[in-house]
Amino acid sequence: MLLSLSWLREFTPYKGSIDELSHRLTMVGLEVEEIIRPFPHLSPLVVGRVIEKRQHPGADKLSLCSVNVGGPDSLNIVCGAPNVEAGQNVAVALEGTKLPGGQEIRKTRIRGETSQGMICSETELELGQDSAGIMVLNDGIKPGTGLSYALGLEEFVLDIGVTPNRPDCLSVLGLAREVAALFDLPLNMPVLNLYEDGDRDCTDEVQIEIEDPAGCPLYQARIISGCHIRPGPAWMRHRLMAVGVRPINNIVDVTNYIMLELGHPLHAFDRTLLEGDWIRVARAHSGSRFTTLDNQERELNDRDLLIRDTRKPVALAGVMGGANTEINDRSSEVLLECAVFNPLNIRQTARRLGLHSESSFRFERGVDQAGAPFALDRAAQLMSELGCGRVYKGVAKSEPRPCKPLQVGFRRERANSLLALDVDQEYCRRVLTSLGCQIQEESGTMQVTVPTYRPDITREVDLIEEIGRVYGLDKTPEHLPKVQKSLEQGEADHEYEFLDSIKQWARGLGLQETINYSFVGMTDLDFLGIPLEGRVRVFNPLSEEQDVMRSHLLPGLLYTLKHNLGQGNTRLRLFETARSFVQDQTSETGVRENNRLALMLYGRRHRGHWPYPQDDVDFYDLKGLVENLLQSFGSFEGHFVLQENHSYLEPAVRCVYHRKEIGLLGRVRPEQSRVYKARKDIWFADLDLDKLHELCSGVKPQFQALPRFPVVKRDMTVVAPLELGYQQVLEVVENAGVAILEDVSLVDMYLPQEQQEKKFTLRLTYRHPDRTLKDSEVDREQQKMVDLLLKKLPVGFP
Repeated sequence: MLLSLSWLREFTPYKGSIDELSHRLTMVGLEVEEIIRPFPHLSPLVVGRVIEKRQHPGADKLSLCSVNVGGPDSLNIVCGAPNVEAGQNVAVALEGTKLPGGQEIRKTRIRGETSQGMICSETELELGQDSAGIMVLNDGIKPGTGLSYALGLEEFVLDIGVTPNRPDCLSVLGLAREVAALFDLPLNMPVLNLYEDGDRDCTDEVQIEIEDPAGCPLYQARIISGCHIRPGPAWMRHRLMAVGVRPINNIVDVTNYIMLELGHPLHAFDRTLLEGDWIRVARAHSGSRFTTLDNQERELNDRDLLIRDTRKPVALAGVMGGANTEINDRSSEVLLECAVFNPLNIRQTARRLGLHSESSFRFERGVDQAGAPFALDRAAQLMSELGCGRVYKGVAKSEPRPCKPLQVGFRRERANSLLALDVDQEYCRRVLTSLGCQIQEESGTMQVTVPTYRPDITREVDLIEEIGRVYGLDKTPEHLPKVQKSLEQGEADHEYEFLDSIKQWARGLGLQETINYSFVGMTDLDFLGIPLEGRVRVFNPLSEEQDVMRSHLLPGLLYTLKHNLGQGNTRLRLFETARSFVQDQTSETGVRENNRLALMLYGRRHRGHWPYPQDDVDFYDLKGLVENLLQSFGSFEGHFVLQENHSYLEPAVRCVYHRKEIGLLGRVRPEQSRVYKARKDIWFADLDLDKLHELCSGVKPQFQALPRFPVVKRDMTVVAPLELGYQQVLEVVENAGVAILEDVSLVDMYLPQEQQEKKFTLRLTYRHPDRTLKDSEVDREQQKMVDLLLKKLPVGFP
């Protein structure tokens, strides 16, 4: 929000410095991001008086002017404007001045005559569109006066960052209320003295019909007739330009002026282009098309709200008017609209169409319904006073849902307790009253009627916050809160501790944490073949690429991978702990949230320099991470099972722990990974942390004494069919009941060519806790193992 300091002073008599004002506004949550001088290019220009004008001897269309600019001597200036005359006050650019277009004024000779400056037009100074002649100023201005001062141009404009919960501060009036409360100043509202001309009544000329009261709780309009479309007055044009609004014509300029002044957008229709005497507010039909003021045809859906006349749509409600009823040079009668629209509807339409305007920006945050009649009358009064036309009496109005102010109880004791202050009742009353609240006292408690322009105040604590803001949060003394119980009595957040320990584990293994949005695109999930059932759609998405809550973590990590590859980072070891979201009617919110851990490996196994080998990560790197995780948080009693026909992993392997499936791991299908610019295999694991936490929560570390006796190791080669997995062999060996068997490991696996078999070489480690083993004991147990394998599995031995 751009705030003109001189405009602000019309509402409240602030006389302090611009720096003090900026500081106080920032301290109450209205951050001043920049102090702007809107017309710095005009500071060298001065007012000059043309003393004499005579014909240039060498050119019929040039004049020689003697101009008094406040100095001891007049300047000779050659001027080509047809409207220059002796006795005029004009805008003069002196020697050395640089004009907005980049032209630097120098003393020069034009057709043999010396010119010591330049008499400027509006166009040359970027103050208007009139290029037919020079600017002619008021007669009473003293020569040599700065042009900015003479024209009353804004000296300072504050660029204020207004948070979404404060729509009242998107206007000069709203910010003036804040300044008046902060500096204990009066607030001066514009005087409303509207003169309604003629015998014709607007209520007889226009009927309002609202088909969707939820989308439009109020619609009202006035008629202005006998209009003459021309540029607005200079003071209004200059003020609009100072705050970044382009002047258009007197009618449109008034609507923009009122929007900035009071915060309520208005729209002017050319009434001669409206058909019939009905204005109807209704939803659009899906697939219908409408051309807006920017001459762009828009495709609408049934959530968009339209303003219609008897036969056609004439405006996209709250966003932009239609090209078919635009004010133009031939407009003679205006229908002036002032309405209130549902913020959510306007936000959805503006974002979907990518059509953002000053009006939609305010409607998206909410406008003051109770203040709408004043805004309409104020605009009509300005149009009448500026000679734009005559105002019909009466207002065509429909208000199916009147607004009702909210009442909130307020206790001074509660305010002092929360703010650690000692403010009295009178101070609280004065602050709340200065902010527009109405107060009634009942049994020591204030009943505060909240003004309708403050939708952010709904509870007592909001009123307390207002007291603290005006008092000055930077002035609030610091007090440590009183602790009612010892730290030992507090309950630990076991879920947070577990998730934090998972992150520490991952970082300890050299993985880098990623944090992605909880929103993904419906098309991303479809591309990965993730089922449609259970997806949680976002009702008001930030974009079409983020229109559903993530049910899987893979899409976010794939975009992280793509971004890193685009930056030249081709070796990635990533992890993310986050929640997935799936519809669940048994949940209180209708959505089940599940803590997940995602791992992603890509590129080289080691850093790309000597002496490390230059090989890429594979399945066993990923499997090793998962095994390490299970061993770190429990005892490794898990196994891995191949899953056929997975939608985005090939191979896909299920991880089973304590007979419960806790996740999947494998390689992302090449045809899918290539879309994300991957030239190598992407290895991905997705684990259910809630299940893992549940299974590991009862596991406690146990002490085991260091062994005192040596081990005996024996190798065993098993010949097995191709379809038999190592896991099946391992289960038989581990469940054989051999007490002295301490460890089993796979040393090698050999696949002979052109044979339907494979060979596993196992290394079995034996140890007795109380004595040294004899070879005969080990041989006996080894033979038992061989006999058991032959009995349980279709295997052999070489």
